[in-house]
Amino acid sequence: MAAAATKVALVTAGSNGLGAAIARCLALEGDMSVVINFHSDSSRADALVQQLTQMRKRVNGSAAPQFAAIKADMGQRNEIRRLVTETVQQMGHLDVVISNAGWTRVTDFSDLQQADDEADWDRCFNMNVKSHFFLFQACREHLEKSEGAFIATASVAGVTPSGSSLDWGRQFSEEKLNSVQERNALKRFATIEDVAQQVKYLALAKSVTGQIAVIDAGFSL
Repeated sequence: MAAAATKVALVTAGSNGLGAAIARCLALEGDMSVVINFHSDSSRADALVQQLTQMRKRVNGSAAPQFAAIKADMGQRNEIRRLVTETVQQMGHLDVVISNAGWTRVTDFSDLQQADDEADWDRCFNMNVKSHFFLFQACREHLEKSEGAFIATASVAGVTPSGSSLDWGRQFSEEKLNSVQERNALKRFATIEDVAQQVKYLALAKSVTGQIAVIDAGFSL
């Protein structure tokens, strides 16, 4: 069990992409234990846990704080509850929750036939809306005890009609990417490391609450 003075963070969808970047960022923060949630790839999750442990050793020569990986399907409410329960059982308490799970599929919405897939609509709402709320409900009691932080990530598509995600955006052609970059106010793309640093700030901030941070290099302006 983690020491009482150690903060504990749970990162959902934490074994790859943005989730993994957030986990690495938090692992370098003083006394912060990190639990990463994964859906199916246990080898990738275990490899990240080992990486986080080695990162911590290089910082202060000690393996503490602790790092762990827990498998759970964030699309299932009973799995979400189990994830929170197991996290608290392993670590003793919970201070920070990063609700990072989501789902998307590139679809031409001008093609009404292609967009008429009820299963896609249901999965999108379940993963991108309901899962965040269900996770908050599952961890609320623990975060109230620790005066902790709940942070949810989402696509910039939520604030602009033509939004895309960090992972999907890189699949577009170089010409398309250059065009978008030129329109961005800062003439660059936001990276997962940029987002991870902002998440870390929010996780540790004592005077910030109820805020929406748009990290997109000016794409949505």
